[in-house]
Amino acid sequence: MQFRESFIIHKHACAPTLPSYPKTASWGSQGKDCCSWDGVECDQMTGVVIGLDLSAGCLSGSINSSSTLFRLLHLQKLNLAFNDFNHSLIPSALGNLSMLTYLNLSSSVFSGQYRQKFQSSIGYLPSISHIIGIPTLFEDVASPVPGVLANFSSLTTLYLQHCGLQGMFPLAIFQLPRLETIRLSENLNLTGYLPEFNFSNKLKTLELWHTGFSGELPASIGNLHSLEFLDLGYCYFGGLVPSTLGNLPNLKFLNLALNYFLGSVPPTLGNLTKLNQLNLECNQFTGFIPPELTNLTQLTHLDLQQNMLQGSIPSSIRRLQKLELFNFSRNKSNATGAQLVDIGLRYCHLREFPYFLRNQRRLQLLDLSSNNIEGQIPQWMSKVSVETLLFLDLSNNSLTGFDEFPVLLPWSNLQYLKLDSNILRGSLPVPPLSTNFYSISNNSFSGVIPRQLCNVSSLSVLDLSENNLSGEIPMCLSNFSKNLLVLNVRSNDLHGSIPSGWARVNRLNMIDLSRNKLQGKIPKSLMECRMLEYLDLGDNRIRDVFPSWLGSLPELNILILSSNVLYGTIGDPKSNLTVFPKLRVIDLSHNRLNGTLPSGYFERWITMTCLDATNSSPRYMLEHSDLTINAMQVPRSYPYSMTITNKGTEMKYPVIIQNLAAIDFSCNRFDGEIPESIGNLKELQLLNFSNNNLDGGIPKAIANLTNLEALDLSQNELEGRIPLELSSQLTFLGFLNLSHNHLTGLIPQGHQFETFESSSFDGNPGLCGKPLVKECNTNSGGLPTPSSTSSEESGSLDVLVWIVAILMGYGCGFLFGAVIGNVVIKRKPDWFAKTFSKTHCRRKRR
Repeated sequence: MQFRESFIIHKHACAPTLPSYPKTASWGSQGKDCCSWDGVECDQMTGVVIGLDLSAGCLSGSINSSSTLFRLLHLQKLNLAFNDFNHSLIPSALGNLSMLTYLNLSSSVFSGQYRQKFQSSIGYLPSISHIIGIPTLFEDVASPVPGVLANFSSLTTLYLQHCGLQGMFPLAIFQLPRLETIRLSENLNLTGYLPEFNFSNKLKTLELWHTGFSGELPASIGNLHSLEFLDLGYCYFGGLVPSTLGNLPNLKFLNLALNYFLGSVPPTLGNLTKLNQLNLECNQFTGFIPPELTNLTQLTHLDLQQNMLQGSIPSSIRRLQKLELFNFSRNKSNATGAQLVDIGLRYCHLREFPYFLRNQRRLQLLDLSSNNIEGQIPQWMSKVSVETLLFLDLSNNSLTGFDEFPVLLPWSNLQYLKLDSNILRGSLPVPPLSTNFYSISNNSFSGVIPRQLCNVSSLSVLDLSENNLSGEIPMCLSNFSKNLLVLNVRSNDLHGSIPSGWARVNRLNMIDLSRNKLQGKIPKSLMECRMLEYLDLGDNRIRDVFPSWLGSLPELNILILSSNVLYGTIGDPKSNLTVFPKLRVIDLSHNRLNGTLPSGYFERWITMTCLDATNSSPRYMLEHSDLTINAMQVPRSYPYSMTITNKGTEMKYPVIIQNLAAIDFSCNRFDGEIPESIGNLKELQLLNFSNNNLDGGIPKAIANLTNLEALDLSQNELEGRIPLELSSQLTFLGFLNLSHNHLTGLIPQGHQFETFESSSFDGNPGLCGKPLVKECNTNSGGLPTPSSTSSEESGSLDVLVWIVAILMGYGCGFLFGAVIGNVVIKRKPDWFAKTFSKTHCRRKRR
């Protein structure tokens, strides 16, 4: 417990890519027996603590040798990975834990001179078998590998990736009798070479990727019969590859890329029948592609690019039915004699369409995405596999257009067409009638949306977003396909009304018409979209009242209506109706809504009320299905995305976490008090009521929102004290803005409140205590010490600062706008505040 109290729980210390939660927060509440506490393991016989796993526990703070952690002398396993120990030196007291067998400090923000701290802390632990990530990390001080590691006869696992290591790696470590895994990747200044291996060696994983290792591979590498993973890529190895490399019966991964290997590719590699991935790219291999490679029926990736191989590709390559990526570009080979079915050349640094494609007549899948292909799609591509091509992905290149292509694209049976993230110009191409996935987002297409699209009734995904399309949305797009799941025309220049004829029987899950110039009202026929999960009409010119009737949609998760001209009150829902039963995100910011906040809705948004303790790993909102191509299932997914303003910065979220819960009602004209019912929404992570006319106090019920990460109540008329419960219960709060209200008294201290800057509280003359410079007068109940500035001078200064602030402009919107400049707001002069208090809530156009 003393160890826990030496840290704070902070959201920024949580691992962004791993399931993270504050394990120590529940200690004590789970009973007096610490053996039942989260992350604690005890010996069943003696009851002493033998294991402590606080990985991804959101801990933030310093750790040193005086920590009570090092009194747990029976510890056998210690995992502190993926926390933030604030650049602490690796504590020498680790050496006190003489029974330690497993130590993991990876991604834990330690620093300091590696060798010295290693030697003095764990250099003499006799039982250590697993060492994972002893990093210098953010203060990388290049250090040699301690030779003492070669004395650890029990060592089975050594993970030292990206640790700033330098010098010669001790050869004796490779010979440790129990060593099974050694990972040294991304230590650019670490040099060494491979020793002679004997039959008793138990290595299963050897990873030296992106290090300075060099020399030739010893023939004795064939003695590593347990080896499953061999990654020697991006090193300085050279010479001939020994034929004995084919003697490794368990090898599943082999990477020799970006080295200096010479001669022919050993035919014995065809003996590696368990191999999944083989990468020989960027070497100096010569001769022919060994036909024996086609014996590797488990291969999913085969990369031979940028060598000096010659001759034709063996026609037996088609035997590799699991092959997903086959890259042989930039060799002297040709494929004129091979009619391929599937070609995947993603991330291959291609600068042009491979010439051999001209002769392909049987292709079903062609993936050239994420390369550097420039210019127009050549005219000859329109004749490639016209009748057989089912899947075409040219996204993430620098393509500018189609060279003499017909208006209707030529591949008569195409099902999947993805042209995203190029610089394609001109009119929108019309896909074949067989297409069910059509995405051309993030290009420069112009002109109107062609009505011929409505003939492609097989479409399930239609994404025309982030182009320069103009005109009106064709009315037929609201009812042309019973298969349509996704309709996305976000960020164009479309005007007119929203289509009103939404069909009664439809499968639409996502509609995004945001960031255009659409006008009029929201059509009530949207109620026919009973499967709708996501609706974004934000940043248009819609003039309407709040569409409460959308609450009848049973699957609606996300509703974004921000930056329009919505007006009037929201009111409470009728008692006999279910309203928005699955709503998790609602953004009504930058409108003209008024009246009190809708407390009745807060009471009935049931999806935001229940904490899901079982769902610790992130899941994402997406459409997913498979295409069957060449008797294989090709995964196809379309992630939901949205653009929001977070802390004053506009950000695009390419995926949406499925359990995100957020409310943004900022920049409206709501008045009255914040209802206590807001405390029911315990799933909320983001809450923004800023820039309204709310009064009364901050309700204590907000402290019930224990998942809250950001809270913005700034630019209102709130008064009274900040509830102490906010500082003690909102342990995930990473952003807070209470500025420019009429709050008084001492700012609560402790936990997350100690991390906030003064800007979170500015513009509340009655507040005092850290982080403000005003100290509290304890004799007057925690009120600030009076200022010497006269009231007349203060009032004049307020007006001046207001004028300057208005000229500068403020940020506001979904989620949590940040005020630019320090602005002092007081009740006087009232006419000035009432007249100008909303000028910073201007619409944000793209």
